[in-house]
Amino acid sequence: MRRHTSFILVAGTVFPVLASLVACHSSGSRTRAEAATIPSAQVATAQRGDISQVLTLAGQFQPYQVVDVHPKVSGYMAHINVDIGDIVHRGETLAVLEVPELKAQLEQTQFEVQQSQQEIKRAEHEINQAEAQHAALHAESARLEEAAKAQPGLIAQQELDDALAKDLSSEAQVDAAKAAMAAAQEHAGAARSDNERVEALHNYTNVTAPLDGVVIWRYADTGALIQGGTNSNDQDLPIVRISQSDILRLRVPVPEDDIRHIHVGDLLQVRVDAINRSFTGKIVRFTRDVNFETRTMETEVDVDNKNLSIDPGMYANTALHLDQVKNVVTIPVEALVLNAHGQQTVYVLGSNNHVHIRNVEIGLEGSKLAEIKNGINPGDRVIVGGQEKYQDGEEVSPLLISTPASETVQQTGGMIDMKAEANGGDQ
Repeated sequence: MRRHTSFILVAGTVFPVLASLVACHSSGSRTRAEAATIPSAQVATAQRGDISQVLTLAGQFQPYQVVDVHPKVSGYMAHINVDIGDIVHRGETLAVLEVPELKAQLEQTQFEVQQSQQEIKRAEHEINQAEAQHAALHAESARLEEAAKAQPGLIAQQELDDALAKDLSSEAQVDAAKAAMAAAQEHAGAARSDNERVEALHNYTNVTAPLDGVVIWRYADTGALIQGGTNSNDQDLPIVRISQSDILRLRVPVPEDDIRHIHVGDLLQVRVDAINRSFTGKIVRFTRDVNFETRTMETEVDVDNKNLSIDPGMYANTALHLDQVKNVVTIPVEALVLNAHGQQTVYVLGSNNHVHIRNVEIGLEGSKLAEIKNGINPGDRVIVGGQEKYQDGEEVSPLLISTPASETVQQTGGMIDMKAEANGGDQ
């Protein structure tokens, strides 16, 4: 009887424990089953950052001006003072021509000027003489007329008429002398003008530099016959060619698709590998004309080169910011989904890991990141890729991935790799 009672007591104790263990096992199985049914999703965090679109282009330096120096007159080269590579300054004598006939013309015009001055002096003397004679005759005529009025009949009328005639004749001689003076002055003016013309031509035998620059080519030697540059004959060679190199034009061909981003005053980064120099340039002009063959537009940057460290013809690599936004909300472009209505949407996870589909406004878009103007805040978690597997309101298990906050998109329109070219040339 006691054994039976003990068995009942043991059984009463074991069965509740077993029931509790079975219940716990069943609950754990259900939790694992539910967890197995929640899909996982890769998510990224919306951040604040910058997006830039940079166009890299190869450019070439050109002289600001290139001038072929021709003489105004034809003659023989007496001597030339410069050679290629020489630095010259405005007004500096480059060469001297010998023109014997021009020298003779100059001497003749100088003689004519001197002769005209002598004519003027002679005319002045004639005027003085005529005026003095006229004064004397006029005074004599006046005295006779007064005497005749005081005592009528004292002086014969014939004598009065002769005195008056001499007075009028002397006055005409004064006018003639003054006219001769005017003619002499006109002749002197013409002689001076002719002398100045010939002297100017003679001065052209001294060929000077029209600007500050570098002699990049020399075409003539001492003793050569040089033709004057006053005609349209293209065969007439200049004496030298001068390049203005203290300021250079950096010409960059911008592709047609990027022309809309080009504005006067835009900055671009310039790197000259040949001299290991980098600097910031500013766009000062562009052609507003697209080349038919290359589909590019020439764009220019003025580069200060007072120390002549950059030689015309050198290449440069440039980087131009086409578009840029700073301190904006960015997300990976894989987080964007275009819905059936053509609206960009993003799958956002709430605090309880449930999916919420939001419409967003897109700004600047790069290759990896997109600017979000409206619809997403910094810190929001967005699903990246495979959004078609998820429904609005569905719970997911997030797998956070690390993504950059900023991006610089490099677009190339052609670059110059000096090392690669050198290696290619050695092969």
